[in-house]
Amino acid sequence: MSTEAVTHPTYGNWRRPRRPGLGPLGLVGTFGVFGGLVLTLLASLISLYAAMVVFTPIAVLLAPLAVRTQDGRNVYQLMALRIGWRRRRAKGAHLYVSGPLSARPGGRFRPPGLLNKVTSTEGRDAYDRPFGVLHHPHRNLYTIVLGCDPDGGALVDPDQVDVWVALWGEWLARLAHEPGLRGASVIVETAPDPGTRLAHEVLPRIRANAPAAARAVMEEVVERYPTASSEMHTYISLTYGVPASQRRKKEDVITDLAIRIPGLLSGLVAAGGGAAYPLSAERIAEVVRVAYDPAVAADVLDARARHGGTGLEWEDAGPAAAVETVGSYQHDSGVSRTWLMTLAPRGTVRSSVLRGMLEAAPGTRRKRIALVYRPIDPATSARIVEADRRSAQFMATSGRGMVQARAASEMRAAEQTAAEEASGAGLVEFSLMLTVTVDTMEQLADASVTVRNLTAASRVLMRPADRMQAAAFSCTLPAGILPWEQTLIPHELQEAL
Repeated sequence: MSTEAVTHPTYGNWRRPRRPGLGPLGLVGTFGVFGGLVLTLLASLISLYAAMVVFTPIAVLLAPLAVRTQDGRNVYQLMALRIGWRRRRAKGAHLYVSGPLSARPGGRFRPPGLLNKVTSTEGRDAYDRPFGVLHHPHRNLYTIVLGCDPDGGALVDPDQVDVWVALWGEWLARLAHEPGLRGASVIVETAPDPGTRLAHEVLPRIRANAPAAARAVMEEVVERYPTASSEMHTYISLTYGVPASQRRKKEDVITDLAIRIPGLLSGLVAAGGGAAYPLSAERIAEVVRVAYDPAVAADVLDARARHGGTGLEWEDAGPAAAVETVGSYQHDSGVSRTWLMTLAPRGTVRSSVLRGMLEAAPGTRRKRIALVYRPIDPATSARIVEADRRSAQFMATSGRGMVQARAASEMRAAEQTAAEEASGAGLVEFSLMLTVTVDTMEQLADASVTVRNLTAASRVLMRPADRMQAAAFSCTLPAGILPWEQTLIPHELQEAL
């Protein structure tokens, strides 16, 4: 007998774009260095003392740009983060209270922080299905949320998995051609199964004249089965921007989004998304409500099973109280901590690289993994890959020994990226965020150890989002919060730093 080895496809070739400039200085620091040298040379024509007077402050200002942490942040960025945190604490912005007893008008429970000014409306797509639209007035952004039930990976041939991955990449590449799309997020939420749906399915079907032994067995199944199972939900949020020059009405924007939804859903189904559907405004509010108050998850499922819905509105989806600390975010019945990805898995990986992170973690109330995508238009993609290709070629021919070997690997990756982009593939910037919610502060230390083990198994380097836990928590919700759209400094200038 002869056996053939089963080959499993591998993936990868993602790489962090090379920062322009000299070494760790960045583009701004490089211009500062050359400008300082010119000023120092001009001052040296007067005297050596004048040259030292000019050179010293320039060196002091540029030195923090050259010192960077493991995740690429310089000293100025760390200082800005700490100063912003102290200012928020001084103004009391790290505390939030809502409801009838608060000083806020209306007495409702609006979501806090970045979601406080968001409004919710609803439209109908081409198949007359309701879909919720979240409007971010500060940036004039509109967000729609899609839900899906992905097919599991068990007993699936590697060839089928490879087809799903290829179609998912094609769907992401299509996002670069979506007019006005600013970003997309894929949120996978896991939580212990409360058993509400199972009880509503099984208990009403037990006959009154059933044998006592059979009744006891079914009741025991309903009671014990949820302790060993978990529920998983997948959401895709798409955020579109409307230029201020167009001055389009909200009704026209909703009509435009309604036309796009069927095509987006068909692409998700082909990529292994299973049953895909748009989320109504009520469902979006329910997801946000449960995230802030995990204790009501069973009540929400029970109301949905009994009455077909909860009637919850966006203005009541927030917590009654929330407190942000350096390393945690306390909200109603939960305490959360969020981590940010600093380095994706190096080398080639298999399709199951994130399976451990996506599964339910023991000892946690809820866990969300958010993959944030920023599509790049084809013209910009061509410039980026060609610039990376030239930089990789220069580094491969200018080093020796191990440096040259690593640079040669970078050059091969850049060449492959350029070839794929030239053949029609899209270029997408991505990141990953992870939020874990537990019941008490004492459980947060154990949850941090669990997350550390999960990220190590997935070969992902992550760091806690210290001093910005509230904002990071909002980014992992299916509400369309894009991190690069919420910064005071433009994204392009941040890349130059």
